[in-house]
Amino acid sequence: MLDIIKKVFGDSNERKLKKLWPIVARINEEFEKLKDLTDEELRGKTDAFRRRIREAVADIEAEQEAVRRRLQGLAEDAEVGGDGQAAPAPLSPAERQDLYDRLDELEQEWLDTVEDVLDEILPEAFAVVKEACRRMVGKSWKAGGQIIEWNMVPYDVQLLGGIVLHQGNIAEMKTGEGKTLVAVAPLYLNALVGRGAHLVTVNPYLAERDAEWMGPIYEFLGLTVDVIDRYEPHTPERRAAYEADITYGTNNEFGFDYLRDNSFVIDPDQLMQRGHHYAIVDEVDSVLIDEARTPLIISGPVPQADTNRFEELKPAVEQLVHAQQRLVGKLVTEAQRLIREADEALEAGDTKRAKALEEEAGLALLRAWRGFPKNTKLRKLLTEPRFEQLRQKTEFFYLQDNAKNMPFVDEYLYFAIDEKQRSIEMSEKGREYVSKAAGMDVDLFVLPDVGEEVARIEREYKNKLQALEESLAADESLTEEKRQHKLENDSRLLRKEMEEQKRQLYTTYAERAERLHAIEQLLRAYTMYEKDVEYIVQ
Repeated sequence: MLDIIKKVFGDSNERKLKKLWPIVARINEEFEKLKDLTDEELRGKTDAFRRRIREAVADIEAEQEAVRRRLQGLAEDAEVGGDGQAAPAPLSPAERQDLYDRLDELEQEWLDTVEDVLDEILPEAFAVVKEACRRMVGKSWKAGGQIIEWNMVPYDVQLLGGIVLHQGNIAEMKTGEGKTLVAVAPLYLNALVGRGAHLVTVNPYLAERDAEWMGPIYEFLGLTVDVIDRYEPHTPERRAAYEADITYGTNNEFGFDYLRDNSFVIDPDQLMQRGHHYAIVDEVDSVLIDEARTPLIISGPVPQADTNRFEELKPAVEQLVHAQQRLVGKLVTEAQRLIREADEALEAGDTKRAKALEEEAGLALLRAWRGFPKNTKLRKLLTEPRFEQLRQKTEFFYLQDNAKNMPFVDEYLYFAIDEKQRSIEMSEKGREYVSKAAGMDVDLFVLPDVGEEVARIEREYKNKLQALEESLAADESLTEEKRQHKLENDSRLLRKEMEEQKRQLYTTYAERAERLHAIEQLLRAYTMYEKDVEYIVQ
C-alpha cells in the first residue's frame, strides 16, 4: 500500500525537488543570455548584484545607524557642540533596552530583506557562475599539489544541489556527481552580501585543495578567497582570511577560533571571526555527528610539561592498577566458587538457587573482564567454553537498552576497560582512590559541566545587573547623567567579573581534562599494552 501511495504522490524529497526544477530551467535561460558578454561585462554582474542588495537594505541600515548613535548619546542630526544645540536627554535603562530590542528587530528585518533579494537574483547569479565555469574550460592551475586542467561546467543536478544548499538544506549526492562544484554557486551568491561565506571541511588538505581548485572561478568573478588553516591562530593573516569574501577551513579550526574569541578576547579588535552569516559543511554527517563526539578543548600555558604530569601521577596510578588487579583476582576466585556451588545446588535439585548462583558468577566474570582482561588467571578460565559463554551471556544482558545497566557493573571497579573501543573510564570509586593516593582533592578529577556552569554565571550576571539598575533607579540623590554614567561603569565591571569567572571555568576544565587524560594514558599503558609484545623500550 505504501509503495502505491509513493508511486502516485512521490515521497516528500521528490515533491520538494520537483518544485525546484523550474528554477533550474530559469538558470539555463539566463545562462544563454550571457554568452555574448565580455569578461569585464560578466564580472560586472557581481557589482550589479551587490548594488542591488545595498539598495534594498539602505533604509534599514540608516535606521540601525540612527539607533546606534542614540545609544552612544549622540543627537540624530549632529554631535553636540558648542553652538548652543541642546544635548539629547540621557537614556533610562528601559529606553536603552527598547533601543537594543529595536536593533534586534532591524537585524532580523535586514536578514529577511537580503534573503528575498538573494532568492530573486539566484537564477541570474547561478547562471553567471555557470558561464564563468564555461569560460575557464581548458585553463590550468595548481590545486592540491598538482596541475589540473579545468573541464567542469555545472550540470542541472549540480545546480539543483546548489539551490538546496542555498536554502539551508542537506544535499546528498552520489559519488561522481561533483559535490565540490555544487558548492560554488551558493557560496558565490551568499558572499555577495558582504558578511562572509564559509566552507567547512574535515581536514586541511581538502580545505586547501578545494580553495585552490575553485578559487580561480571566484576570483574571475571579482571575489576574494582564503583558507584559515594556512595561518597560525591569532595572527593578522588569519584574521585577513576571515575578511575574505569566501573562507575555507576545517571544522576544528573554525571551532577553536570561535572558542578563543568567546573565551580569552577582551578587546573587539582581537576577534578573529567577524560573524557567522552563511556556511556550507562538507561531509556534514562526519562533521556534525562523528567528529562532534570529540570535544574541542583550549587552555592557556601550563607550568608543567606533559612528562612532568605523567611523573607526578605515575605512583598513584600504579597503586590504582595494583588495587584493580587484586580486585579482579578476587572476582575470578569468586566466580569459580559460585560455579561450584551452582553445580552442587543443581545436583541437589535446587534449580532456582543454581540459576541465581550462576547469574552471580556471570556478573563476577564480566566485572573481572571489564576490570583487567589481560589477567592471566581470567584468560585461562575463559578458555573453557562454559565460562566464556556465561561471560558473553551476562555482557549481552547488561548491554541491552543502550547499556543503561552497565554502570551497575562498573561501579564495583576502580576503572572499566572497553577493549573493543580501546577506552578506559574511571569510576567514582577509582577517582576517590587515585585522589587519596596522589594526596589531592577528589574534585580535581571531576570535569565541571561547562554548559551548566556558564548558564549559572550568566544568570548571576543578569541578576546582579538587574539589581544594580533597580538600586540606581531608586537612588534619588543621583542626577540622571550621573546615574547613567555609574550604570555604564558598574555594568562594565560586572561584565568583566563574568568574563573572568568564565575564563577560570575554562582553565579549570582544561587543567582537569589534562590530568584525566594523563591518568587515562597511564592506565592504557599499564592495562592494555604488554611490554616487549605491543611496545618495546630501547
